[in-house]
Amino acid sequence: MGFMDSLKAKLGPAQDKVSDLAKKHEKKIDENLDKAARMVDEKTKGKYSTKIHSGTGKAKGTVGRIAHKERDGDDNPPPAS
Repeated sequence: MGFMDSLKAKLGPAQDKVSDLAKKHEKKIDENLDKAARMVDEKTKGKYSTKIHSGTGKAKGTVGRIAHKERDGDDNPPPAS
């Protein structure tokens, strides 16, 4: 077994735990990302609004991919909102 195979085998249970937690709390994570984005946008007086919204969207996409990741590594797209 090579180094990467060994590392993947050791990280598998942690990856499953993160995926389960993301799936369980996906809505709460999204709400808090929105809250943080609004706060940063207010503090910067809208100067970086486009970048903040872009980053928030990417973060939500990543959470969705993690939450809906299958054990074998295949990604299922998150349900349409």
